[in-house]
Amino acid sequence: MTIHQQIYKRLKEVARSGGLITYGEIAPLACLNMENQADRNKIGEILGEISTYEDSLGHPMLSAIVVLAGIGYPGEGFYNLARSLNLHHNHGEFADLEFFVSEVKKVHSYWQKPISEE
Repeated sequence: MTIHQQIYKRLKEVARSGGLITYGEIAPLACLNMENQADRNKIGEILGEISTYEDSLGHPMLSAIVVLAGIGYPGEGFYNLARSLNLHHNHGEFADLEFFVSEVKKVHSYWQKPISEE
């Protein structure tokens, strides 16, 4: 699997800083425009590839830190991917929110540990 290196690098930087980033902020790294449906689909694919790769390494879903502007949580594709990776088993807004918060904490904890532990 080939993952988008610029987006992957940026997500790791944001995770190390303990932050969140919007889809619109990372889309330009792949020359994508979030006003275009095809580009929104493509950013979802890119993030899915990154989180699938991270899951294969036993890491939390790095794409958890990518959120919708003005809303502050991920799109539906994030939860669907988590279910397909067998990481999230529940349905509903509250279950999704709980999973999101938990996964963000895991991402921040993982990426903020000393580099030598990676």
